Amino acid sequence: MTEKENKLYGLLGENISYSFSKSYFSEKFKNLQLNDCEYTNFDIADIQDFSRIINQHENLKGLNVTIPYKEKILPILTNLDETASEIGAVNTIKFLKNGDLVGCNTDAFGFENSLKPLLKSNHNKAFILGTGGASKAIAYVLKKNAINFKFVSRNPSSKVEIAYKDITEKMMKETNLVINCTPLGTSPKTELFPNIPYHFISENHLLYDLIYNPKITAFLAKGKAEGATIKNGLEMLQLQAEESWRIWNS
Repeated sequence: MTEKENKLYGLLGENISYSFSKSYFSEKFKNLQLNDCEYTNFDIADIQDFSRIINQHENLKGLNVTIPYKEKILPILTNLDETASEIGAVNTIKFLKNGDLVGCNTDAFGFENSLKPLLKSNHNKAFILGTGGASKAIAYVLKKNAINFKFVSRNPSSKVEIAYKDITEKMMKETNLVINCTPLGTSPKTELFPNIPYHFISENHLLYDLIYNPKITAFLAKGKAEGATIKNGLEMLQLQAEESWRIWNS
């Protein structure tokens, strides 16, 4: 079977050799004996290179999108589904037969379904660490589940954002859900972590890290040491990948 006849899927991003998606889908295709399916990384330095990818690969059926293009891709797409439109970020693109490109967001699906089993009644306030594309999907899920939240940023720019240095003991003790959406702690720089007052964390807290490599980041380890429940981003990634696959084939 020629390359043109293969069904091609891939990941759009920058510096993505570490990618979860390529190994996940390649393994999936192998296990399901989908010999006509292929998944590859499209590592581009500028979003303008996206049109070149489209032109060179007529057999593209779907793409995942990661940092730094989850928001930059929006003007290029034909339309967005309801979830992606509300979030303002895309991590999945469906290629229609008429050439239209539909932007979707499966990050929200993955996060919500991996978080819900861990939620308790006291998890009604949250800190979202970081303000990038992924944090928008997290905020969407928290809002949907009636969990009040504030973004924590190095450079706050709105009323729903605060600086790391402004987190007080009272705020930390009242905010029992903390989600890391920053890249701090990702392998190989595993010693890094968001600068929050960990000594105010207790067994009432739930710390969730979107990072999955390493399995226990410095952020999660510091929370666990104070008795918190911890969760990494692996299940979220698996769930969002399967939801992407469903969208591409629906």
